[in-house]
Amino acid sequence: MASCSSSTAAMAMAITIFLFLLSFVTPVFLAKPTHHAHHPRFASHNYRDALAKSILYFEGQRSGKLPSSQRITWRKDSGLSDGKAMGVDLVGGYYDAGDNVKFGFPMAFTTTMLSWSVIEFGGLMKGELLNAKQAIGWATEYLLKATAHPDTIYVQVGDAGSDHSCWERPEDMDTPRSVYKIDKNTPGTEVAAETAAALAAASLVFRKCNPSYSKILIKRAIRVFAFADKYRGSYSNGLRKVVCPYYCSVSGYEDELLWGAAWLHRATKNPTYLNYIQRNGQTLGAAETDNTFGWDNKHVGARILLSKSFLVQKLQTLHDYKSHADNYICSLIPGTPASQAQYTPGGLLFKMDDSNMQYVTSTSFLLVTYAKYLTSARMVVKCGGVVITPKRLRNVAKKQVDYLLGDNPLKMSYMVGYGARYPQRIHHRGSSLPSVANHPAKIQCRDGFSVMKSQSPNPNVLVGAVVGGPDEHDRFPDERSDYEQSEPATYINAPLVGTLTYLAHSFGQL
Repeated sequence: MASCSSSTAAMAMAITIFLFLLSFVTPVFLAKPTHHAHHPRFASHNYRDALAKSILYFEGQRSGKLPSSQRITWRKDSGLSDGKAMGVDLVGGYYDAGDNVKFGFPMAFTTTMLSWSVIEFGGLMKGELLNAKQAIGWATEYLLKATAHPDTIYVQVGDAGSDHSCWERPEDMDTPRSVYKIDKNTPGTEVAAETAAALAAASLVFRKCNPSYSKILIKRAIRVFAFADKYRGSYSNGLRKVVCPYYCSVSGYEDELLWGAAWLHRATKNPTYLNYIQRNGQTLGAAETDNTFGWDNKHVGARILLSKSFLVQKLQTLHDYKSHADNYICSLIPGTPASQAQYTPGGLLFKMDDSNMQYVTSTSFLLVTYAKYLTSARMVVKCGGVVITPKRLRNVAKKQVDYLLGDNPLKMSYMVGYGARYPQRIHHRGSSLPSVANHPAKIQCRDGFSVMKSQSPNPNVLVGAVVGGPDEHDRFPDERSDYEQSEPATYINAPLVGTLTYLAHSFGQL
């Protein structure tokens, strides 16, 4: 797997030597106060602990041969013959949520967002940086396998219908591990362009610590984006029976093309991609008024990402993206003339019933990231007569994360394993069934449903998993069968990693 451990090991050795030498320094020197004078504010949450757990969660979602360093030890090897049905190696990657299917579209978006988190805030992560990079590397190794053949991407392993008719551990799964692909004849521009974005973003993560691997990633990203752009068509059409209703693309593929081009522009600095954005931006939806950002719709993310080129790098040709990004902010912040966003009585951003927390985490990330860009450029957002400062954006993001971590009417953390009270019956097969260590015998396909329907707490704690969250009235029943509210997903956690890093640092916890 891709690693930056060699440089990390050297750093760790240097720190060890420094601490050894420091032990000879007089106690008077060591008596210097350890508090952070520049972080005087009180934090109601341990953001550093939440950050560590949000990254650890990804180890519980791993498919394939698990390494000896695996920290969520109740998980074991699974899916070791994935790809065999099509004569390819598709072992590895992540299960997207609480089932045992590997969906390429959300996996790629998860990778992009984990990478963006590290790109913007990795310098603040300290001890968690290596864990974050390993989480990204686990995904990119799989995406490289899925894109090994030119003009072809293997976008799914496992038949979702069959998988969902069983409630079994990934280590036991015996449902068909069918393999589905997109190619010239059956295009899937959304997933292809998102995969290109993921590879490009990840190439920036590994550029310094593993330059040869970074070059492999960006070379593949260029090829995959060319395929996405040349052979246009929605994968929800060509593979409708397979991907719908699970990960149907409703927003079309234009947003992914703009998003993919934006990441290739950032990763390569090749003027080809800047020209592409300038030429195609409007037709690809740069000025769309939608304000939802997630695994399906990338318009807002592309606007924020491209705004950096104008705000920070002073690229005047992309000045419109500052306006596009500002329009998004004005639609989101309460009290502005253009505000459209809905919030629960307890203050949580509410987009939809199904897995609403994914929009909370993605939006919070965009807020702290845009605040970073605005601060660098010494600019603000103007919404009619209302001025929105970077500080305001950070405060809104903090309030959302604090709600997620327990500052809500139920006083419940929606991150498993964080805080005194958190969901006990998450919609997750591996977490809800006895572990292989405690129950070595195979649990058959239908046998697990008695557990799924029970009120007993999950025996295996999936530390760091963030569930879909409460409804529009701040209610959360904690029912395992309620996948809309109780199912965690990789794309909920991925953007949260960046936001938690910023908060932990800003309160002197990192």
